[in-house]
Amino acid sequence: MNAPTPEDEELLEKSKAPLLEHLVELRTRIIRSLIAFFAAFLFCYYFSREIYAFLVQPLADALAGQPNRHLIFTALYETFFTYVKVAMFGAICVAFPYIAAQLWLFIAPGLYKNERRAFLPFLFASPMMFIAGASFVYYLMLPYAIRFFLGFESPGGHGQLPIELNARVSEYLSFVMTLIFGFGLCFQLPVLLTLLGRVGLVSSAQLAGMRRYAIVGVFAVAAVLTPPDAFSMLSLAVPLVALYEISILLVRWTEKKRAEEGATKSSGV
Repeated sequence: MNAPTPEDEELLEKSKAPLLEHLVELRTRIIRSLIAFFAAFLFCYYFSREIYAFLVQPLADALAGQPNRHLIFTALYETFFTYVKVAMFGAICVAFPYIAAQLWLFIAPGLYKNERRAFLPFLFASPMMFIAGASFVYYLMLPYAIRFFLGFESPGGHGQLPIELNARVSEYLSFVMTLIFGFGLCFQLPVLLTLLGRVGLVSSAQLAGMRRYAIVGVFAVAAVLTPPDAFSMLSLAVPLVALYEISILLVRWTEKKRAEEGATKSSGV
């Protein structure tokens, strides 16, 4: 990252404020974020049945043509709290852009102008990559995972009881939310590594040299974040390895761009 200019130093000095003012502003940002989250929660709770129906659609598609299949709940309050969790899940997704904007407005005055230009693209890229990860789960990985698990059902036979899925509403939601958040966060890998490369904390050569260790770490993370089966683990690990390779290319591109900017400034002096 380029060194700050005297003009940047002067602007940053003018933006300095007493600690009490920073605390007051932080409180204001937090209150606004909480209000936004609560409003989004009420909105999402109103549509919680529709949101849950959307999340359960991959299971419904896998069980199509079997009219007697259904979800169950085993506690009187289970469905209610499941809808509350759905509303909270939706509220986080809906309110995140506003909360991220409040966070940015709080920290941006403490950054140099060139630092703000460096960080701002990543602020927009982060939710896009989260959506990409969530979409990958919902549209690609989840349907195959559900069919894989349904393959363990058994019709039974002489002296044997049939094995049939009777999924609980809360357990299915926890399963889907874990996958969505796990994949969404892991898809932040290119954003994080590119940002570290942009500020000069890592290089493409370092990332390439750590490839073997990164692959081991990726499989370890996938084993923790996904259900305990090889299919789910590989469904997360393989895209993460690909994202790591993409990160190396992005960091290499930022290094090349930084070198070109440095050469342009040197030639202009």
